[in-house]
Amino acid sequence: MKTKKKISKYTIISCCTVLFVLAAWYVCINVLHLKQETVFPGPLTVAKTFVQKMTSKVPDGATLPTHLMGSLKVALFGYSLGVLFGVPMGIMMAWFKWVDRLARPLFDLIRPVPGLAWIPMFILLFGIGILPKAAVIFLSTSVACIVNSYTGIKQTKQEHLWVGDVFGFSNLQKLLKIAIPTALPMIFTGLRVAMGAAWMALVAAELLASSVGLGYMIQQGRYASKPALVFVGMIMIGIVGLLFDTILHWLEVKVAKGMNAE
Repeated sequence: MKTKKKISKYTIISCCTVLFVLAAWYVCINVLHLKQETVFPGPLTVAKTFVQKMTSKVPDGATLPTHLMGSLKVALFGYSLGVLFGVPMGIMMAWFKWVDRLARPLFDLIRPVPGLAWIPMFILLFGIGILPKAAVIFLSTSVACIVNSYTGIKQTKQEHLWVGDVFGFSNLQKLLKIAIPTALPMIFTGLRVAMGAAWMALVAAELLASSVGLGYMIQQGRYASKPALVFVGMIMIGIVGLLFDTILHWLEVKVAKGMNAE
């Protein structure tokens, strides 16, 4: 009961924060006229543009749902590949010393390079299409997953591993039954961080090499001097990111409850 009250209280506070920002935005633009709407549109103009863009293809040749689906397709493809590679790699690097020694030099070399810097090379390799964008997302996602999975496994308490020794667990059993369950919170944190990294990489890639997607829509809105369209793209990215983060958090809670039940 207390948990439900906390959730409802948190929801109310969050909604009030959003409403306060919208009200301040409206007052600054539509009441005080601190900026012209041709430069910085008010919330009503953005809302109107949002509704119109659901069916309008002006000025970028596609509707908002089309751009959204284009971005989702690339983001989920690159994100899935990054997670499927990054989580196991981070776990193996943390648990097996020989894997760490082999992979760490290359990983430490690649990790500081931002995803945006890889775009020209991937365009040369794969051309303009889904592959260069997915490759950038894959790199950005896998780095976040590797770091958090590695950290989670390394934080396994030695006392827990000693208990496994008492029960005669093999090295693999200790990894599967002790280390990975202990590391789940950090692994899920990595998944959530990776989702944010995936969207940032995607939008950056779409700004440079795309013909559809939310990043492309934002770029075309800038070229057409339609700041309201830019805001629509930014807000849509925020909404989708929040939705996926909520789903991952819900999944984390469910998995944690399942582990506790066992």
